Amino acid sequence: MGNKTEIKWLEIPEEHNYPAAESYLSLIHDAQTAASLTQQLKQAPVSSFKAKDIFRASGMSLLGISNSHVEKDRKKILAGHALSPLLLVRDKANGKVVIADGYHRMCSVYGFDEDTVIPCKIV
Repeated sequence: MGNKTEIKWLEIPEEHNYPAAESYLSLIHDAQTAASLTQQLKQAPVSSFKAKDIFRASGMSLLGISNSHVEKDRKKILAGHALSPLLLVRDKANGKVVIADGYHRMCSVYGFDEDTVIPCKIV
């Protein structure tokens, strides 16, 4: 196994991640709730969780490198570019975590190491 690829992270999410999160959240919440959750995400501190734990909590399927967005993020990782932290929302009613932004980054990272610790903002 030898060489382990280092995955670099930005200290905070990129600004364009928030509108993307709000767009996704507006599919599962009304517009006012989606906007409120997005505001909360902007103010939340960054915390960290293992990739495998985020996946288990989300209940989502892993996308492979055949997905163009996953492959794009994989190339960023290999080139040494820093990725933006994930934006997560706790869905307490269903006991899940919603990946509001960063699903493709998550899948890319998981392909390198499921134990990778990923910075996130979570509300």
